[in-house]
Amino acid sequence: MQALVKTRKGVGFLELMEMPEPRPGSGEVLIEVKAAGICGSDLHVKHDRFPYWPPVILGHEFSGVIVELGPDCRCYRTGERVVGEPHTRHCGVCYLCRTGNIQICPEKRSPGWGIHGCMTRYLVMPEKLLHRIPDSMDYDTAAIVEPTANTVHDVIERAGIVAGDFVVVIGPGPIGLLAGLTARTAGARHVVMAGAAADEGLRLDKARELGFETVLNVSRDNLAEAVKTLTGGIGADLVIECSGAPAAIAGTVELARKKGKICAIGLTGGRTVDFPWEKAAFKALDVVFCMSTSYTSWNRAIDLIGSGLLPAQKVITHRLPLAEWEKAFSELEAQKALKVILHP
Repeated sequence: MQALVKTRKGVGFLELMEMPEPRPGSGEVLIEVKAAGICGSDLHVKHDRFPYWPPVILGHEFSGVIVELGPDCRCYRTGERVVGEPHTRHCGVCYLCRTGNIQICPEKRSPGWGIHGCMTRYLVMPEKLLHRIPDSMDYDTAAIVEPTANTVHDVIERAGIVAGDFVVVIGPGPIGLLAGLTARTAGARHVVMAGAAADEGLRLDKARELGFETVLNVSRDNLAEAVKTLTGGIGADLVIECSGAPAAIAGTVELARKKGKICAIGLTGGRTVDFPWEKAAFKALDVVFCMSTSYTSWNRAIDLIGSGLLPAQKVITHRLPLAEWEKAFSELEAQKALKVILHP
């Protein structure tokens, strides 16, 4: 089968090549992949800025149909349409796994970097990590469940957004836009979407298209002053940081009200952040760090997308065959695409 493989360590070394079809083991199913989303982590693997164990097939955002059951499968049948949590190889016995936090188990090896992923025709997954998708949900939309489950976990479950909150989202990439949609779905009264000069055009235009109340380009708009004006000088109830830019992370403290919350989603790529700790302390802020997804966030995301309350599919800008992966990666890196779906 044709697969997009990171062949060895270093920058680049991606190749579309023939790989053997996998076979499901005990408790595993074989899935025919119908749609595979490209995540920022896939770009990081390409540029050697994310942990990975080559040679490895890229991709963890997927939807598909079960075509074969391995031994001891009890919960699923062939023909069922599914998505799946990328928490494979978690150990099951450490304190994190035993407390229901398999997503941050130190032994976890997710598809796309730790084990073979979904940018190919067939994928093996443990059935215990699968979720059914409704018949009304197309495969491309279902491939967006995984990043949406991230924002549902981060914004609703971790940060605890409250209906009526004033929210600022920094970084209008796919995760930032999904975070804003999640906040709105959860009852935010006003969402400010803030981006940099490089975001003008596709990303900020998409934010305007999605109907966010205030969309700002911080290279020409004073974000802190705008938030003060819109909140009567109080500040935001919740600031969601999705850019990973050190200066933007430090600036979240100025935006948040006293006793407000900062939801940290964006990763810095190893850069050091000069954070105004004392100011955050005197504001008595809650700072919540987020990583991956919970079991419950997947069901919530599927239900919210399926009901139409959270139109996650609107962040998709490109649909391409797997053979055009180079164009897909190039468009993403040039910020000419938001979310690309590959069809194996």
